[in-house]
Amino acid sequence: MDHEVIVVGGGPVGLFLACELRLAGVSVAVLEQRAERGPHTKAMAVHARTVEQLAMRGLAEPLLTAGVRLPSWHFGFLGTKVDFTGLDSPYPFVLSHPQNRTEALLEEHATELGATVTRGEQVTAVSQENDGVRVESATGTTREAKWVVGADGAGSAVRTSAGVAFPGIEPSFYSYLGDVLADSPPPPGFHVVNEHGAMMVAPMPGGVYRIAGYDPAHQEHDGRREITLDELRGICERIAGRDFGIHDPLWLSRFDNTTRVAESYRQGRVLLAGDAAHMHFPAGGVGLNLGLQDAINLGWKLAAVIQGRAGEELLDSYDTERRPWGDDVARHTMAQTALITATGPEGLALRELLSGLLADFPAVSDRLARRLAAIDVSYPPADPGAHPLTGTRVAEADLPDARPVLLSPRPLPHASITATRLGIRVASGPATMIVRPDGYVWWATDDDDPDAAAGEALENLGVTF
Repeated sequence: MDHEVIVVGGGPVGLFLACELRLAGVSVAVLEQRAERGPHTKAMAVHARTVEQLAMRGLAEPLLTAGVRLPSWHFGFLGTKVDFTGLDSPYPFVLSHPQNRTEALLEEHATELGATVTRGEQVTAVSQENDGVRVESATGTTREAKWVVGADGAGSAVRTSAGVAFPGIEPSFYSYLGDVLADSPPPPGFHVVNEHGAMMVAPMPGGVYRIAGYDPAHQEHDGRREITLDELRGICERIAGRDFGIHDPLWLSRFDNTTRVAESYRQGRVLLAGDAAHMHFPAGGVGLNLGLQDAINLGWKLAAVIQGRAGEELLDSYDTERRPWGDDVARHTMAQTALITATGPEGLALRELLSGLLADFPAVSDRLARRLAAIDVSYPPADPGAHPLTGTRVAEADLPDARPVLLSPRPLPHASITATRLGIRVASGPATMIVRPDGYVWWATDDDDPDAAAGEALENLGVTF
């Protein structure tokens, strides 16, 4: 075998997964069809749960230093914004940080850890054998690995080769996007929906502004073509009443609302992550976050199976845990597109009603903030008798090596010995629990004398580290 794992796709998701695998010592190669990193940033929002998980690996500080912190965010461009300042997170905001810079940081980290990143390598086909996978490239190169992960986007060659269905909805409208400089930008958080269309203007690092939204006047059959700066000026004037003095565009584009979720995230020795597993309208800025959370869920599980520290059934939990959240994001983004495109009289009346409810009931705002930030993501255990904390998120944990940690408010002699033998760290914490490498509770107890119970739980995890 050339490598234990080949990751197809060198975007943030594929690179983060490579980092996770290398932390466990797994041999990994990343194949990316782009010869160079793209100059544009498709995704700009990094939500609270993603920052928490990056912080667990010691990777959050560069993003926090360079990014713009936004205390509120839109849901379907409603007049009342969703407030993030009340989140029970160390990072109660939306972090605006360009995707290409996030990608650069993750690529640097992956190569430092020993991953091989090859650019200009377009994968065209994948075939499985009993003990491995063959990966063919447009250059005629054939590589072999024990496992392959497709992180190669919505048009994934890996997913297609594996025969995994990708059901969903076809595009019904097109949106516009422009990353530009502006002499007279609106205040942060600006967005508007009226009979002329919908528009959001968001600040980005470097004095750049992203202008995006829905323009019912331009829904041509070639709606994915790049728009011009003059067209964007006209859209701004028509929808917002002024053109903001925009100039020097960095990127002008269009995109649609195609929404799909793969029927399975695993097919034998082929796994899917990121846009290869799910695609949706970028409402709420959750797409990049969804993919990075796929990667941190999959990495430690795949490493444990490859190294014989767990059975293959552990990989089945990747699909059962992550695919429901892919479906959830698909539903949420479709709901937002319904609001964004509701520019007729009835739709505007509905938007006014919902905006008022959002303003009058803070609990609704909090619910939406938690969903957008992925704070409420949990993985309920199969055992109905498990402790209520099992599967819930831990906001802060020191997990730089992607190994779990046994937390307890007091010493646990027996359990500490067992944890050491199994390669699990022991640390002080607010409750007696075992935290998974991705920052979720694996096991917990309220026992007044939890030492024996913790030791038994460690023995029964089914994974060693």
